[in-house]
Amino acid sequence: MQDRRPYKRQTVEKRRDDLIAATLELVAENGVQGATVRAIADRAGVTPGLIRHYFASKEALSRTAYEVLMQQMISDSAAVLSTAPDDPVARLAAFVAASISPPVVDPISVGLWASFLHDVRRDKEFRDTHAASYIAFRDVLQDLISKLPNRANARALRQDAIACNAVIDGLWLEGSVYPEGFEPGEIVEIGLRSVGLLLGVTLNFSAPRALQNESPT
Repeated sequence: MQDRRPYKRQTVEKRRDDLIAATLELVAENGVQGATVRAIADRAGVTPGLIRHYFASKEALSRTAYEVLMQQMISDSAAVLSTAPDDPVARLAAFVAASISPPVVDPISVGLWASFLHDVRRDKEFRDTHAASYIAFRDVLQDLISKLPNRANARALRQDAIACNAVIDGLWLEGSVYPEGFEPGEIVEIGLRSVGLLLGVTLNFSAPRALQNESPT
């Protein structure tokens, strides 16, 4: 008979967070198919039936885990704004650099994102979750762009944010999947120059070593 982990009394929030963390760990290790209800419960130290107490279904848990993943990357990108200068160009540069540097650039995160893509395509609620996270990131970017001089046209602002987001996404993907293909700091350099060219500004950002584009481990 298989040994069971001892039951531990925890708060609702902690138990819910443990289930989300277990889901992400298992998807990272074995793909979506490996994150079964039983495997998630075992990893989180609960019975499979208890999962239904926190989530209506396995699909609801997966959507929440994906939402948490995306929100964390947005938070990691925006965290630099709390210490960035007031200058609009400098703030935009800091955000772009953070969005294409560790911990946002990370092979595990991009692997998780890729694993969930099938569900994004086939499931409307999953797609809505994806859309919400995409728009949330784009809104931060659009707000930063709007603070630049001569940015009054709302349609142009939206399109600029979409174009800059596409550059950031591409570099995030390549930097996470193939970090050894770039020199230290090169992805940040490319990102700042490319976004700057799109917007007609010069973006410079002297990051601490922790924000340089190094090969994630």
